[in-house]
Amino acid sequence: MRTWTGKPYPLGATYDVSGTNFALFSEVAEAVELVLLDDAGHETRVPMTEIDRSAWHIHLPDVGPGQRYGYRVSGPFDPAAGHRCNPAKLLLDPYATAFDGALDHHESLYGHHFADGAEPNTLDSAGHTMLSVVTDRGFDWGDDRPPGHPYAESVIYEGHVRGLTRTHPALPEELRGTYAGIAHPAILDHLTGLGVTALELMPVHQFIQDGHLAEKGLSNYWGYNTIGFFAPHNAYAAAVGRGAQVTEFKQMVKALHAAGIEVILDVVYNHTAEGNDKGPVLAFKGIDNAAYYRLVDEDRSQYYDTTGTGNSLLMRHPNVLQLIMDSLRYWVQEMHVDGFRFDLAATLARQFHEVDRLSAFFDVIQQDPVISRVKLIAEPWDLGEGGYQVGNFPPLWSEWNGRYRDAVRDYWRGADGTLGEFAARITGSADLYEHDRRRPLASVNFVTAHDGFTLRDLVSYDRKHNEENGEDGRDGEDHNRSWNCGAEGETDDPGILALRERQQRNLMTTLILSQGIPMISHGDELGRTQGGNNNAYCQDNPTTWIDWNVDEPGRRLLEFTSGLIRLRRDHPVLRRRRFFSGRAAGHTGRLPADVEWLRPDATPMEDEDWTWPKAGALTVFLNGEAITEPDRYGNRVTDDSFLLMFNGSDTVIDFRLPGERFAVRWTQLVDTASTDAPDERELKAGSTLRLESFSTVVLRSAREDAAPDER
Repeated sequence: MRTWTGKPYPLGATYDVSGTNFALFSEVAEAVELVLLDDAGHETRVPMTEIDRSAWHIHLPDVGPGQRYGYRVSGPFDPAAGHRCNPAKLLLDPYATAFDGALDHHESLYGHHFADGAEPNTLDSAGHTMLSVVTDRGFDWGDDRPPGHPYAESVIYEGHVRGLTRTHPALPEELRGTYAGIAHPAILDHLTGLGVTALELMPVHQFIQDGHLAEKGLSNYWGYNTIGFFAPHNAYAAAVGRGAQVTEFKQMVKALHAAGIEVILDVVYNHTAEGNDKGPVLAFKGIDNAAYYRLVDEDRSQYYDTTGTGNSLLMRHPNVLQLIMDSLRYWVQEMHVDGFRFDLAATLARQFHEVDRLSAFFDVIQQDPVISRVKLIAEPWDLGEGGYQVGNFPPLWSEWNGRYRDAVRDYWRGADGTLGEFAARITGSADLYEHDRRRPLASVNFVTAHDGFTLRDLVSYDRKHNEENGEDGRDGEDHNRSWNCGAEGETDDPGILALRERQQRNLMTTLILSQGIPMISHGDELGRTQGGNNNAYCQDNPTTWIDWNVDEPGRRLLEFTSGLIRLRRDHPVLRRRRFFSGRAAGHTGRLPADVEWLRPDATPMEDEDWTWPKAGALTVFLNGEAITEPDRYGNRVTDDSFLLMFNGSDTVIDFRLPGERFAVRWTQLVDTASTDAPDERELKAGSTLRLESFSTVVLRSAREDAAPDER
């Protein structure tokens, strides 16, 4: 075989017309062999003798796309010192852009004998692990371009490749559960009809299936178990062929962009699938364990874990930072994605022990000319000490607002003392973000997500029902802030069913019309249920898949939700770019403020009203004439004004509309107490409107030529 010297960068396998360059980082290795495998699995081992700045490299002019390969790394095996090199392990390339095959959890995949951790396991893992694949990055993107939706106009839809497509009747069977399935017109039509602007995909980086789940007949459905940060998960591809998943993923992105939908990836850079000291040796452990992972100072055979998965990446190591940044740039530049949601992002900020918002990770993101210009969303917590960091990420970032989720759930389940927190959250959480000049776009608002109850289950169960997970109900959150509306789980009681429908509408109305960026969990718009399972990470079955055989309540909820999204899209006062000031508008100060808080009798809220434990009713006035920021073209923005009336109590309440200083007439647009579309009747200032218990009404200031309803 012809061999050339090659180059130390870029890392990974890079194909061009001259062949393929292979480069691997390891500062601990004493020798590295590149292993090429033919169709029968026979190995050709090529010693890599060139090394520059800890990058081992070689160029093979006769190797091209489709070639399967791996590495064998010789070096110290000394777990007590943090080193786990073992040439018996055929290792994956951390920079591979595609993988072939799957793990079989054979004992050879583990680096040492558990009875004696000081002795390496010499069983060869070849034939039991996945293989890296050389790919050709060429692709005809045509006129593809990012939709570029402003944050303020964004509506995010969190979806799972399999869960979103697995049962859709319009999809051919071979496309269900795949990237190609998402690109199918049936799925695109649903997303565009709903009105979302971005699809946030749960992990699509190559991940592995856990052995302990496989033994139970379960699987790692969520995919938070990454082993390849550059490769689309191969099991989500309908196309057959080594590396075909790369092309299929690009085709999916291109189709979504053509439909005006951005692609955001849920990425897991805080840990890998290799687990703790008892986990398999698949790539990083065998290449340079001490460089890639945070180890316990007192015992370097153990991993410092702030993720609950067994390990955490060593964010202060420059080559780990390089890996993550190279990966992010690859997905933006080569795969055309539009942004990222970072799982357990507080771990990424940990250089030593504490969470440091000025850590090296944030510094390199801030200055990067590619990554700093896409959407960046943090899950602002991890499981370590001081890991809950909602409101503390740098200005470039948006955050999953866990306090929004908790406050909105508490309010609509009738918890005492929630009104003040509820009001702060629905108006953008200025108390969390305004102190460092961030804007409402910093808050990604959500009521439900993949982790926890679905929207329907949130109003149907008081407690989790996770028995199918095989952990005797020990897994999953115990404090869900849910309310079953009078019966646990399924019921045929018409009163309870009506209340549950109303509560779903209340929660969806609150979410879509709050300031900030709303995120909908897939299937919530259809009334999807997981049967009370609030930790369905291991359920790749109808428990987690959307049931597209939608019943009448589901169809009503879909129509209701899409109507709310249209309302938000059409009215900039419902998606302001800046926080409310609370100051009176106009030079005289006699006009209403940009936001005003009213009691049900239309008088201003006083301090004691906010602190009264049983307070559950509120009117919010949003002044469409007091939007101070221009639009994206620099034009002054004005809008209709709105009244949002919330009755989170268990009694019927008569709300009085405020006087003519706010508006002369109002049009009713939403009433969550009714399953019928509102007739948009006109109401005049000072009139009374009765709100059912646990209901929301939305009014818009009426046109001047409209005739008021005298009732």
